[in-house]
Amino acid sequence: MSSDHSGPQPPQSTRLAEDVAGTVRGGNAARRAVLGRFARLFNPLIRWLAGRRGVSPFAVLRHRGRRSGRWYATPVTALPMGDGFVVPLTFGEGADWFQNVWAAGGCVIRWNGAEYSLAGPTVIDWAAARSAFNPLERVLVPIIGVERFVWLQRETAGD
Repeated sequence: MSSDHSGPQPPQSTRLAEDVAGTVRGGNAARRAVLGRFARLFNPLIRWLAGRRGVSPFAVLRHRGRRSGRWYATPVTALPMGDGFVVPLTFGEGADWFQNVWAAGGCVIRWNGAEYSLAGPTVIDWAAARSAFNPLERVLVPIIGVERFVWLQRETAGD
């Protein structure tokens, strides 16, 4: 899969400042701790449901490990947006799945019973991702505290 981004690392523009501010306030650390417990508890169920027809927004994101070369399957929330999908970076840009997708320049996603090859990961903010979410999700996402998302474009058959 090809990618138009440059460099092996995700953008760091405001991430350090946000992490430092969050650590001082305790917001990011507390949010990550709660979401981490929730994820460990519900990931087996979500992994079983994800990607099946009629169970959107849950999807399975398949990505190759940047060091091991192994294939991994990670349950994520994915929503169609434009000619691709937007995936919340719930645990930030340091999450292994995101680092792997960024390094490879793409991944494969199983969403709503179909598989899509995706490329060109682009980190976007809430203002750019908001249109992919329904009205209830537009209220919940800011409460949960997710501010960054990755948008991945569908690869066409000719790519």
